[in-house]
Amino acid sequence: MKIGVLSDTHDHLDRLRNAIDLFREEGVEAVLHAGDFVAPFVVPVLAGLGKPVYGVFGNNDGERLGLLASFRQLGPLNQPPMPLMLNKVRILLMHEPVLIEPLARSGDYDLIVYGHLHQAEARREADTLILNPGECCGWSSGRGQVAVVDLAASPLEPVFHDV
Repeated sequence: MKIGVLSDTHDHLDRLRNAIDLFREEGVEAVLHAGDFVAPFVVPVLAGLGKPVYGVFGNNDGERLGLLASFRQLGPLNQPPMPLMLNKVRILLMHEPVLIEPLARSGDYDLIVYGHLHQAEARREADTLILNPGECCGWSSGRGQVAVVDLAASPLEPVFHDV
């Protein structure tokens, strides 16, 4: 099972559409969004993939009630952190990188996904892959990025893509 991983879309609909097209080409079966959608009009673009989307709020998500109301068609949207189990892989989805190292060392998660920093990162702490897909929006760096992870692979390794 492949998943698409993105964060910090910040209303950049063109880059988000590019990400959805890439996820479709890659055959992803679910998407993880690590927060900072900003406004509800990103939801129809995410819905265009036709796959479940799991999301958490970020620090810039101002219209939370609208996001919650429109997100119901996709999947759950929660306050971080959000534990998930997909394809027998234990995942923790969060926005800000709070206590990541102790969470990884706990052995409770195979994959921890976060955003907030607008910088792509993949590293290991014990047996846990810690992943920041970078900023989908590209507002800070001029480069929109997302990641794809094959949950059937061992070890888990992300593939980063520009969008």
